[in-house]
Amino acid sequence: MSKARGTDGSLLASLPWTLLALAVSIGPHVPYLPWWITSAFLVCGVWRYSIETRRRPIPPTWVRALLALLCFLGVLATYSTISGVGPGSALLAIMAALKLLETRKRRDQFVLLFISIFLVMSSLLREQYLWSLPYLLVSVFMIMTAWLRISSPVAERARRSFGTSGRLVLYAAPLAIAMWVFFPRIATPFWSVPMDTGTAQSGISDTMSPGDISSLSMSDAVAFRATFKGDIPEPRDRYWRGIVLTNFNGRTWTSSDPYAVRALEQVSYTANPLEYTITIEPTRQIWVFALDMPESWTLSRTFMGPQQQLARSIPIDQRMVYEAVSYLDYRTDVDLSDMARDFYTLVPEASNPETQALGRRMREEAGSDTAFIDAVMRMFHEQAFYYTLQPPALGSNSVDRFLFDTRQGFCEHYASAFAVLMRSAGIPSRIVLGYQGGELNPMGGHMIVRQSDAHAWNEVWLDGVGWRRVDPTSAVAPERIEVGRSGSMFDGVAESWGFSSPSMWVYELQMYMDALNAKWNEWILGYGPENQDRFMEWLGMDDPDWRKKMLTLVGLVVGIILVISLLLALRYTPPKRDRAAILYKKFVKKSGIEPETGETPAMFAERLADVSTLPAEMVTLITDSYLEARYGAPAPKSLDRLEKAVAGI
Repeated sequence: MSKARGTDGSLLASLPWTLLALAVSIGPHVPYLPWWITSAFLVCGVWRYSIETRRRPIPPTWVRALLALLCFLGVLATYSTISGVGPGSALLAIMAALKLLETRKRRDQFVLLFISIFLVMSSLLREQYLWSLPYLLVSVFMIMTAWLRISSPVAERARRSFGTSGRLVLYAAPLAIAMWVFFPRIATPFWSVPMDTGTAQSGISDTMSPGDISSLSMSDAVAFRATFKGDIPEPRDRYWRGIVLTNFNGRTWTSSDPYAVRALEQVSYTANPLEYTITIEPTRQIWVFALDMPESWTLSRTFMGPQQQLARSIPIDQRMVYEAVSYLDYRTDVDLSDMARDFYTLVPEASNPETQALGRRMREEAGSDTAFIDAVMRMFHEQAFYYTLQPPALGSNSVDRFLFDTRQGFCEHYASAFAVLMRSAGIPSRIVLGYQGGELNPMGGHMIVRQSDAHAWNEVWLDGVGWRRVDPTSAVAPERIEVGRSGSMFDGVAESWGFSSPSMWVYELQMYMDALNAKWNEWILGYGPENQDRFMEWLGMDDPDWRKKMLTLVGLVVGIILVISLLLALRYTPPKRDRAAILYKKFVKKSGIEPETGETPAMFAERLADVSTLPAEMVTLITDSYLEARYGAPAPKSLDRLEKAVAGI
C-alpha cells in the first residue's frame, strides 16, 4: 500500500506561525548567507503554504533528496568547507527550508521549531551585538508562541498563546540572569568554532600598493575604542602603530616576518607615560594596535617585532580588551649595521627612474639628510599636490606617475613616494601602517578609532637620532593630522577629500549609539572571570572560587524555582465552591441519583421527576433557587430559600 503524499489542510492554521518563527530565526543570518539560500527559503515557504491551501501533494522523495544533495554541494562550493559558523548556519538554513517540503504532521513542525532554536543560538556565535538581547527575547517568544499554536485547538485565540509565551519568558528570565551572573567564568572557552575567514575586517593590510586603502578608508566601522586614564593626547600625536612595511618591489610594499626578533630592548622612553585601555574589534589578523610608541601591554601572546610593531601569535578573531602604556617621546637605538642600512635603502634599479633621479639630485642640493627631508616636505606643501580619496589610476611605475603626472592621492601615495625618495638618496626608510586620529565620544568618555582613520606614514633613520617619524601627508593636508577626519567633518574640508559629512543630529545619534555599544561591550560581553570576581567581592564574598560560585548559583536557582512554583500554585489553585454549589451537591446526594456527564440542572430535574420519589414541586423549587442563586443577580432570598428546601428533604 503506497504512502499518502497529499495534505488535508490540517496544518493550515499552525503553518503560518511555523513559517514566521523560521523567518525570525533566519533573519540575522541573511546578511551573511549567499543570496540563493535566502531565495530558496522564500520559495520553499511559499511553495509549502500553497500546497497546504490547495490540498496538493508534497514533492516526492526523490525530488527532495535531489534538492538536498544540490544544496549541500552548493554550500560546499560557496564556502569550500562545511565547518564553521558561516557554513554551519548556511546548512541549517537550507535544510530548514527543505524540511518544509516534507512537513505532513504537527510533529514535523516541532522539528522545524527545534531547528529555529539552533539558528537563533548560532547567530550569537558570530557576534553579540547590542540588539542581540532583544532579538533573543523576541525570537524565543515567537518560537514559543508557534509551539503553543501548533498544540492549541483551531478555535483558540492567538492572544492566549501570546500571554502564555510571555509568562514563560518572564519565568525563565530570573533563572537565565542567575546562571549568567553566578556561573563560574573561565578565561578561555571550553570549545571554539571556526569563524568566517573569507573577508578581512580591518582597514589595514600587510601589503600596500597605491589605491589599496581607498576601498576601506570610507568605512565608518569601528576599528577599536580607547579609554585614557589621564590626559588625552592631541590629534597630531594620535598615531596608532600597526604594521611596518620594509620590502619594496617597485610598486608594492610588504612587511617582513614579525616573529623574527624581539625588539623591546631597542627602544628607550622619555617624558610621561600614557595609560589607556583598548577594546579592539575582530580583525582576523595578528597585528595589535597601540599608541606610538608602546612600552607595555597586557594582551596575551603578544610581542614586539623587529620594527617595533606589536603582533600576536594567533589572529584576533573576537573582540578583545587590553591595557597598554605608551610614550610619545622615545628613541630607538642609534646604531644601524651596514646590512640593515642596505636593506632599508633597497630600491629596484629599473623601477621609478625619475623618482630615483629626483631623490639623488635633491639630496645633493640639500647638503644633509635633515635638510633633504625638509626639502621634500616643502615640495609636497608648496607645489600642486592634492589630498583626495579618489585618485586616478597609476601605471607600472606608480611613484613616477604620481610625482610627475597625477599629483593626487592620499596617505599611502605620499608615504610610498617619500620612502622611495629617501631610499634613492641613501637614507634608510620604511612605511608604518596604522591609524591616525580618532574622535572623542563625549557621551561615553572614550575615543573611537574608525576604519576611515586608517593611515600610512614614514620612519627615516638618521645618524645619532635613530628612527624618526615623518608624515608627508601633514605637508599636503595638515587638517587631516592636526584635527583629524572627525574634526574636519563639518567644515567642508573632509567632504572635499571624499568623506561624507552627516547632519549634526545624525552624528549625535551615532555618538549615543556608540556609547551604548561601548557599555554593552564593557558590562555584558566583557563580563569575564575578573569582573565576576569583583562583583562577588562587592556582594561580600571573600576570595570567591568556583565552589562558592556554584553553591551560590545552586541556592539561587533552587530559591527562584520555589518562588516560581509558588506563583504557579497560587495562579492555578481552583476557586472555592460557593454556598449554592455546596447546597446543590447535598441535594444531589440526598436524591440518590448522580447527574450524567454534560447534564444541566434543568435536565437533571426532569429526569428526577421520572425516577425519584422526591416531590416534583420540591425538585423544581430547589433547581430554580439554585440557578437563581448561582447564575442570577445577587439575591440572598434565593440562597435562603435553597437552604431551607434542601434541609427539608
